[in-house]
Amino acid sequence: MPRPALFVTRKLPPDVEARLARDYEASLNSGDVLPSRDGILSGAAGKDGLLVTVTDRIDADLIRALPPSVKIIATFSVGYDHIDIAAAKARGIAVTNTPDVLTDATAEIALLLMLGAARQATSAIATLRSGQWKNWAPTGMLGMELTGKRLGILGLGRIGRATAHRARAFGMEVHYHNRRRLDPAQEAGATYHADIERLFRVSDVLSLHCASTPETRRIVNRATIALLPQNAIVVNTARGDIVDDEALIEALASGRLAAAGLDVFANEPNLDPRYLDLPNAFLLPHLGSATRETRNAMGFRALDNLDAFFAGRTPPDLVTV
Repeated sequence: MPRPALFVTRKLPPDVEARLARDYEASLNSGDVLPSRDGILSGAAGKDGLLVTVTDRIDADLIRALPPSVKIIATFSVGYDHIDIAAAKARGIAVTNTPDVLTDATAEIALLLMLGAARQATSAIATLRSGQWKNWAPTGMLGMELTGKRLGILGLGRIGRATAHRARAFGMEVHYHNRRRLDPAQEAGATYHADIERLFRVSDVLSLHCASTPETRRIVNRATIALLPQNAIVVNTARGDIVDDEALIEALASGRLAAAGLDVFANEPNLDPRYLDLPNAFLLPHLGSATRETRNAMGFRALDNLDAFFAGRTPPDLVTV
């Protein structure tokens, strides 16, 4: 029986590609060149499935143009908003994702962003590297301690809870908003707020961990930023479009907010260039899942889904069929 044929859109970790080569007729992207729409369609010719990533825009037009041989799209990501799920369902194409494998890595980045933003790491590093640091000063480069501060978490899912667990070690008081309140064991002492307005009002540090949906896009905007305490910090490891860039940049430039720590951006990698000129913006290039352990786990989870599908079983992380 021939092995299933896959088109893989990006270069993946070596251990993941070794398993792909062992179990599939896989077309790999050895140069990691970002494929165009036409490149994806060309690569999909004669293939049984696609292994894609968040950089691939699998919209309705592309899905309708896929060859009939394609029966599954596995994405190397937790989020799947880059795939038109309704169009895939209409074509009878299964879609899978890779949940539960990047919780710890992303929570660690959230804490790095909090610390970097609170302690003015961007301007401090620039001062050091430019040779402008001359001596220690009693009033020099003063930041904010996290100890005793109120951490507001928008979306207390797996990553939000892992972030809260780590924040408690810094002596932070945890508050959260979800569409539904969690049970006491999952809350672990966190204070629930039924509406986001109340959460924002008590958030000395606001950490975003919600999915990108029509309801959450640009939920951090001028009106909601105005609810935050003076000199609050905004941290985003979720999705860039949850934040209204214009409003956040304005609040950072005016001093309404003390700082922001951002790992994700709207239209990335083409982030708003004004962020780069803000000394109180601590920025990372989407590193949330960027550990060897996590990227391997993501790849293996994607392959577990593909293995199950081609064996005639329901993939464990099936988004739609």
